[in-house]
Amino acid sequence: MEPARQFAADVWLGQIFSAKAVKRGAVVRRSVRLVEREIGRDRFIGEVHRRGYHLLECGGQFVVVCSKGPIRLLE
Repeated sequence: MEPARQFAADVWLGQIFSAKAVKRGAVVRRSVRLVEREIGRDRFIGEVHRRGYHLLECGGQFVVVCSKGPIRLLE
């Protein structure tokens, strides 16, 4: 990735993960298309994993559960 694009991706990620919702352990939602366009699916998944959060994909949206605790999917 070229340096300018890399910097823009770092800024974009910083904005998402500095949101108040993240600090409260809530959820952050972004469209899959937006993520793929801005930084790429693999980079986003890697960043969520690095932070120890949980990632769901549903209905064209990525939903990040900003908590390191266990989660349970209920029907």
